[in-house]
Amino acid sequence: MFHAILKAAGKSIRRSKATPVALSTRIRLARNLNDFPFPGRAETSQRREILSKCMGALGDLRGMSDSVSSEMDDLSDLDKQILVEQHLISPELSQADDGAGLVLSKDRSCCVMINEEDHLRIQVLRNGLDFGNVWKKANALDVGIESNLDYAYDGDLGFLTACPTNLGTGLRASVMMHLPGLVMSKNMDKVVNAVNQLGIAVRGIFGEGSDASGSVFQISNQQTLGESESDILERLSKTLAKVTEQELNARSKLFGESPTRILDKVGRALSILRGAWLMQSAEGMDYLSLVRLAVDLGMLPEKFRSVADRLMIEIQPGHVQLSAGRLVEPDERDVLRAEMLRGEFKKAPDPDFGKGELTL
Repeated sequence: MFHAILKAAGKSIRRSKATPVALSTRIRLARNLNDFPFPGRAETSQRREILSKCMGALGDLRGMSDSVSSEMDDLSDLDKQILVEQHLISPELSQADDGAGLVLSKDRSCCVMINEEDHLRIQVLRNGLDFGNVWKKANALDVGIESNLDYAYDGDLGFLTACPTNLGTGLRASVMMHLPGLVMSKNMDKVVNAVNQLGIAVRGIFGEGSDASGSVFQISNQQTLGESESDILERLSKTLAKVTEQELNARSKLFGESPTRILDKVGRALSILRGAWLMQSAEGMDYLSLVRLAVDLGMLPEKFRSVADRLMIEIQPGHVQLSAGRLVEPDERDVLRAEMLRGEFKKAPDPDFGKGELTL
C-alpha cells in the first residue's frame, strides 16, 4: 500500500513553479511528550507507546485526515530510501529501531516523523521560497497536535529537545538553493564561512554530511534558543536574500567575463545527456544543474526548469529502482539512469546561444 502511494506520488515531484535560485522551503519543529524519556533513552515499550499516542493524535487533524501512516519496520529498504530522496524523512529515521514511524499527508506537503531524535519532528515543505505559507501550515499542525498531546515545555528553556541546539522554539527553517554561479566562480567557501558567522548552516542536498551534488545546497538556521519564530525566519530571510544576490552577481560576472566557458559547459551537458549510455547520479546532477542554469540564462525554454528539478530526484538510486520495479545493482542503475535522461532530452532543442543573457 505505502509503496504504491510513493510510486504514484513520484510522478508529480516538484510540479509547481520553482524560481531561479530557491528550489524549496522547509520548516521543521522538534517536539517531545511530557513524562517520557527521549527516544534515545526510551525502552522499546515506551517508544511503542509514544508511537501509538502520536499516530492517534495525528489521525483526526485537519489536513491529515487522508494521511498515510506507517511504522518504519513495515517499510522496505527501498521505500525508506525513496522517502529520504524526496526529502520527506531523514536518513536517521530510515535507520531507526523498533517503535519509529511516520505520518505523511496525501499531498506530501506535511510529514511527521515519530521517534527519530525527538518524539515528533513536524515538517512542512513547499516549492520555491515561501516562509510565510510554510510557517502558517506548520504552526497550525503543531497547535492541532498540542491540543491532543502534552508537550514537554519549560518556561525558561522553551520546548525541551533531545539535542540542546534545538531548545527554545525547536524550529529549523531551511531553503534548498541552486548556486552554480558561486560554485563555478569558486566563491562558495567564502559564502559558507560568512553565513556560518551569522549562525546559519550550509549543507549538501541531503543534509548534514552529504555532498552538494548539482550545486544544490541546504541553508538553514542553527540557533533556536533566545529568538522567536518570527525573528528566526526574518534573520534567515535576510541571509538568503544576500546569498541570492551573491549568486546572481556571480552568474552575471561569469557570463560577462567568459561567456564561451558557460556556452561550452551547457553545450557539453546537453550533448552528454542526449547520448550517454552510462550515468552516475552525481554526474547526472551536475549536468542537470547546467540545464537549469541554461534556462535561467534564456538559452533553453522555461519548461526545462521543471524537467531538471524533477529529474534531480528521479535519477537518485532509489527512484531508478522504483521506476524499474525491482532491485537493481549499481552498474545497471547507471545504464537505466542514462536511458531515462536520453529519453527526456532527445527532443530538447539546441541551446539558443544568441539569447545567452541573464533573464532573472
